[in-house]
Amino acid sequence: MKRQIITIDETRCTGCGDCIPGCPEGALQVIDGKARLISDLFCDGLGACIGHCPTGAMKIVTREAEPYDEKRVMHESIAKGGPNVIAAHLRHLMDHGQSDFFQQALEYLEEEGIANPLEHEAVRQPAAHHHAPHAGGCPGSRTIDFNVHGKSEAAVAAIPGAPVHSALRQWPIQLHLISPQAPCFERSDLLLAADCAAFAVGDFHGKFMSGKSLAIACPKLDSGMDIYVDKLAAMIDMSHINTITVAIMEVPCCGGLMSIVAEAQRNASRKVPVKKVVISLQGETLSEEWV
Repeated sequence: MKRQIITIDETRCTGCGDCIPGCPEGALQVIDGKARLISDLFCDGLGACIGHCPTGAMKIVTREAEPYDEKRVMHESIAKGGPNVIAAHLRHLMDHGQSDFFQQALEYLEEEGIANPLEHEAVRQPAAHHHAPHAGGCPGSRTIDFNVHGKSEAAVAAIPGAPVHSALRQWPIQLHLISPQAPCFERSDLLLAADCAAFAVGDFHGKFMSGKSLAIACPKLDSGMDIYVDKLAAMIDMSHINTITVAIMEVPCCGGLMSIVAEAQRNASRKVPVKKVVISLQGETLSEEWV
């Protein structure tokens, strides 16, 4: 079957092993000085390991691969690690909204008579807005949907001097940390903004962010541009985003974000409308057009 799965560029891999803790399923090992995917069956294709690679050697591709086997992963890797590893794996599945795999994991625990370490936590089902303590990986990369209660829609205060509410719909927002298949991106309108844009525009939330999912990036200083291309292509094809608004500064280096989006469009099977917004150094909108 064709599905999303991790691939590793050996020419970029240094064998540092930083990706290993980022793979709860134990699909990665450092062998002969390089990180290796040891089994298709163990890789869930969600890309939790990508953000841990300092050289951009890892990316998600779609290829023929054996179906991911949750119960086998539980038996051969997760359960052996004990309660903390089991809890980290279950939260990993919750973070990415993988309800089917989550249920299979619980079924395995019940069949084997192993206690569910999340049994006493308030939320036991995958939910993007879950705030349970994070046992594995970086807590800052945990997927959270703030829009579940409609909070982000009230972006601008109507009364002068009243608090201005954030229009941010989700966390994380840095493109390296984002999971392209997170539920918050499903059929959303994506705002891809240059890092500096929000600091230049006084009313950035109300003017650009309201009602949109968000990703930020810097084409000049960030590494792993090919990862950005792959993630955007996955958002287009797998999350079925509706539109992309690219907010860039007037400085020449910012134009790289448009190149990334254009390449992602070429690699994706779907095409989505793209709007280009150019912002001056003092926060004025210089141009706004569909391209």
